[in-house]
Amino acid sequence: MNETNGGPEAEPAFDGAPPAPGTIEALSPLVRRRVAPNGGPFTASGTCTYVVGRGRVAVIDPGPEDAGHVEALLAGLPGESVEAIVVTHTHRDHSPGARLLAARTGAPIVGCGPHRAARSLAEGELPMLDASADKLHRPDRELTEGETVSGPGWTLVAVETPGHTMNHLAFALPEEAALFSGDHVMAWSTSVVAPPDGSMRAYMDSLDKLRERPETIYWPGHGGPVRDPRRFVRGLAAHRRQRETAIRAQVAAGEADIRSIVEAIYQGLNPALMGAAALSVFAHLEDLVERGLVLTDGPARLQGRYRAGLVPAGPRGA
Repeated sequence: MNETNGGPEAEPAFDGAPPAPGTIEALSPLVRRRVAPNGGPFTASGTCTYVVGRGRVAVIDPGPEDAGHVEALLAGLPGESVEAIVVTHTHRDHSPGARLLAARTGAPIVGCGPHRAARSLAEGELPMLDASADKLHRPDRELTEGETVSGPGWTLVAVETPGHTMNHLAFALPEEAALFSGDHVMAWSTSVVAPPDGSMRAYMDSLDKLRERPETIYWPGHGGPVRDPRRFVRGLAAHRRQRETAIRAQVAAGEADIRSIVEAIYQGLNPALMGAAALSVFAHLEDLVERGLVLTDGPARLQGRYRAGLVPAGPRGA
């Protein structure tokens, strides 16, 4: 989701021209991409399915439950064999296609584990909070930090990046100093961080982790590549800190609910994205309540009311 932000110094340089779906295109000597035809406000032109290697290949994020996408992908790989089906996280636009591809090829599904939430749904919370989860995902091999899957001339190294979902993995390709960043870092938009699937604290910690990594290009789950990723990730972190500051300012102005905060700080946002904006604000508020910077009665809730808490020594992540 692309959020409007009031400060140019904090805003990453988003790329508003995501790739078109429908064909397999070569991106580098080891990386090819086919974009699934599931474009929309949260997916850009569609989910990016990546093919890594030549001859004996890995397929990353086969996308939604779309047999046509899987068949077209295989038709574009004549004479090649799929050695591994790699999944970054369990949202329905990324992981269900893995089961279709496994049924067609016999290749093992590896990568992220089964779906798990940052926390359970509280009583009275809306079912939509859990609507995007693929709870059927069961990998043949779950990868953790530093574990690998490899083939001729290529290696994929798991990098744990919880936040967008708690089981989210990125995958480094050291042969090309590249990172498949899933939905954690995307060039076209900020990532949706929505409870209960996601956690803002975990997301920010994962951004800090990626800033220390050596990769020079990211291939994301939606949109085009992230170039100069260290600078871009710094911009994403600054963007989130600025959003946190704006939320705290609204709370400090008087007891506030999520709807009033969203209306104040997301002016001009596409109405189709307002629900996601509310969930993003909710994720920030959960983190702020845990840190004592914002107060509410009981745990943070989507329908709760919030008031100012402690005054911190400095901004998060500064």
